[in-house]
Amino acid sequence: MKRIMMNIGFGNYVNLERVLTVLDPESAPMKRLREEAKQSKMLVNATYGRRTRSIIITDSNHIILSALQPETVVNRLTSYKKREDE
Repeated sequence: MKRIMMNIGFGNYVNLERVLTVLDPESAPMKRLREEAKQSKMLVNATYGRRTRSIIITDSNHIILSALQPETVVNRLTSYKKREDE
């Protein structure tokens, strides 16, 4: 099985097959989710000190913070999926 890595900004990559969902971080439930992940050591901050613009949830329950807009992450996800299917 070929692993395809997707760029989530600033030289950080995530395994495409592990991504379950991409969310906007502004709601109260997302802030709680981020805090719970931090406490359970399942949080990966890939923002390099910039504002968190999207939250990526993986199948291993890791929460990844990205400085990219959710739309950008989803567009990249779709683009990588299309290339994989070819």
